[in-house]
Amino acid sequence: MKYRRLGSAGLRVSELSIGAWVTYGGQVDDGTTRACLMAAYDAGVNFFDNAEAYAGGNAEISMGKVLVDLPRESYVVSTKIFWGGKGTNDTGLSRKHLPEGLNKALKRLQVDYVDLVFCHRPDPHTPIAETVWSMDNFIRQGKALYWGTSEWSAQQLTEAYAVAQQHHLLAPQMEQPQYNMFVRERVEKEYAPLYKLMGLGTTIFSPLASGLLSGKYNDGIIPPDSRAALPGYEWLRTEVLKPERLAAVKMLVPIATEIGCTVAQMALAWCLLNPNVSTVITGASRPDQVHENMKALDVVDKLTPDVLARIEAILANKPK
Repeated sequence: MKYRRLGSAGLRVSELSIGAWVTYGGQVDDGTTRACLMAAYDAGVNFFDNAEAYAGGNAEISMGKVLVDLPRESYVVSTKIFWGGKGTNDTGLSRKHLPEGLNKALKRLQVDYVDLVFCHRPDPHTPIAETVWSMDNFIRQGKALYWGTSEWSAQQLTEAYAVAQQHHLLAPQMEQPQYNMFVRERVEKEYAPLYKLMGLGTTIFSPLASGLLSGKYNDGIIPPDSRAALPGYEWLRTEVLKPERLAAVKMLVPIATEIGCTVAQMALAWCLLNPNVSTVITGASRPDQVHENMKALDVVDKLTPDVLARIEAILANKPK
């Protein structure tokens, strides 16, 4: 395992990390969660991603049962605040919900502080200045070490950075955007000026495009054990079963076979080639999936300029 700095921060995170979305606290039991997280930890993974919204908080509870047995200095854990509950003030990025959400997350994870706390989405109903002040307070109170955003626009990030600069507050250090072979515009183009200006790091999610780049959907069928088959995730089916994307994945198979890996491993390695990616968040519902994902680290060097050119010819979506 190799480790990268989180943008300009001194913190180093493993190139591949593991996240709790959908899987932990709901799709699999606590025993399987422990087996997956420990397989990742033993492989050198030091970043574990979570959110208050995942499985209604149960994902943090399940992950916390594992992390409590590990040396605190050996891992980096995150939470994301926005969707906390159904009450009037249980969602969003207000000065009320942010501390209430974080305090509950700390209890569920069984930690005194999180290394990273994210604003899970932008909140159009709360002034950015209010959010920046609240996130700065978390760090000064010792409840978090760095704060960041998830799926914010470059304009929103720039506004937050300007507020922080004006009032001598801590600015967002990282952003958690979706990034994969099919979703590239934001990471490669929109955020381009911010990596140097803000020292922005990225903890990218959905590197396999919701499982599409695993090849499991190549026959146009939703496997019963996949995320897209779960109740409440019907929207994934529309996203996953786009004919043009399915066709592209099938065309990528011969390239992956030629360099001795799976399409999934090639897709993870492709994300790692972007120097502005701090860590690639992977998901796994079984320990063997963790082991397969980790093999992507050996594929990076196989993505030569010639191989990348062939991939780009298939994707035909490189941002201009």
